[in-house]
Amino acid sequence: MHMKHSGEAHGPEVVPVKFILEDPEPLTGDSKKEVEVKAAVGETILEVALDHGINIEHACGGVCACSTCHVYVEEGEDAFDEAEDDELDRVEEAPGLQVNSRLCCQLKVKDETPVVIKVPAWNRNAVKEVPH
Repeated sequence: MHMKHSGEAHGPEVVPVKFILEDPEPLTGDSKKEVEVKAAVGETILEVALDHGINIEHACGGVCACSTCHVYVEEGEDAFDEAEDDELDRVEEAPGLQVNSRLCCQLKVKDETPVVIKVPAWNRNAVKEVPH
């Protein structure tokens, strides 16, 4: 399943986002462990990743019904709202749970604070689908 934009209006891509990929090959087809991109306020980190060729697993399509898009917010946690109960319930099911664990489908950029997101090695898109 490929996640499409939410349909909400997004501003210009001005928010610095650095992705640290523990195992980049399955996610990007490249060996580059760090990818720096820009996000728009209002986008989710999952949307940002997918738009820039980082194929983070998201089995439920990004609707907070699974924990496959589990990531670590290494820097810039204030750029996002606090996790709601639905996300907390799902993220508890994820492997490698840490205090900075979040679901990237729920990380909506709310301001221009730079962020660093670590994608764990066990997050892989086993089947890379081409968007329709």
